[in-house]
Amino acid sequence: MPFQHKHGLFPRIIGKGDNAKRLMELLLRMRSEAAAEESTATSRLGMMPSSTIESLIIIDREVDMVTPLLTQLTYEGLIDEIFGIKNNQAEIETSIIGQAPGQQPKSQSGAPQQQSLKRKIQLDSSDKLYAQLRDANFAIVGPLLNKVARRLAGEYESRHGAKSTAELREFVSKLPGYQAEQQSLKIHTSLMEEALKHTQSETFSRVLEIQQNLVSGTDPTAQHDAIEELIARDIPLTTILRLLCLESTISGGIRPKDLDAFKRLILHAYGPQHILTLYNLERMGLLIARTAANPFYIPVGVGGSGAASESKVTNYSALRKQLRLIIDEVNEQDPNDIAYVYSGYAPLS
Repeated sequence: MPFQHKHGLFPRIIGKGDNAKRLMELLLRMRSEAAAEESTATSRLGMMPSSTIESLIIIDREVDMVTPLLTQLTYEGLIDEIFGIKNNQAEIETSIIGQAPGQQPKSQSGAPQQQSLKRKIQLDSSDKLYAQLRDANFAIVGPLLNKVARRLAGEYESRHGAKSTAELREFVSKLPGYQAEQQSLKIHTSLMEEALKHTQSETFSRVLEIQQNLVSGTDPTAQHDAIEELIARDIPLTTILRLLCLESTISGGIRPKDLDAFKRLILHAYGPQHILTLYNLERMGLLIARTAANPFYIPVGVGGSGAASESKVTNYSALRKQLRLIIDEVNEQDPNDIAYVYSGYAPLS
């Protein structure tokens, strides 16, 4: 409501999904309660329909569980995948990006202390370079950084061409900005190099290949040997579970015998404590056995009493062609379709 008090009421609220409907009903109830409390003409004026906002669109995450299960391929997405982003901040090892400028902690005796293992960096649009890189496909981040490095080098060398005092004064006034950009360039170059090691690994390529085969509609059972191989390599369990949940979500479940086999492999490879992990994923409807499905919706989930939940998930097989979710040729340099963020898959949300 504070947002609507400031900018006016949302003229139209539309959404998709059960939770979106609940949120819309809550917003309408809060609007009615706020209107009942209004007493002055001034406050009533603030509750008029907004002239700057056309609609509020609410999308329930349960409508599209595939998107968060896929590996993000934008620069910001890969940083989140590898290092984790929380509240627009990431904690990065100082062995990768170095200590903060001017940071030299000392002990009480005056001797320098050992450098802290991690450094927290801010990742938002206040960093002009990050604002340019965050939504770019990772494949073009290297050339973009190279272009910025050449520009900064040229601008810094221009100081030798300054002939008058005014020109020198202008250069000195811009120096703090150059130094901030240089520091930002150093950080993002180091992050890019570290992410490159990750993306060039055989495991990453194999996982990405399995994901793209699943979303493109190939026979999911053809990917089972590759998933079993990844389990044998002892890659992180979260990666295995994301692949299995992805297949389950897209295909309306996994064949019962295949699902039982994967559960046994996971418990043998990663430990019996993950019985609860598998159970919770099944309760959430993310990892289920395949059953006869409705042509457009597939019922999933189990309620607390054991009855089937009324929640439904999207049938991607029906929507893949209707909404053109798969784009064969993606222009990563100058993207004209949202599919560039997953190198060929257009996310529903």
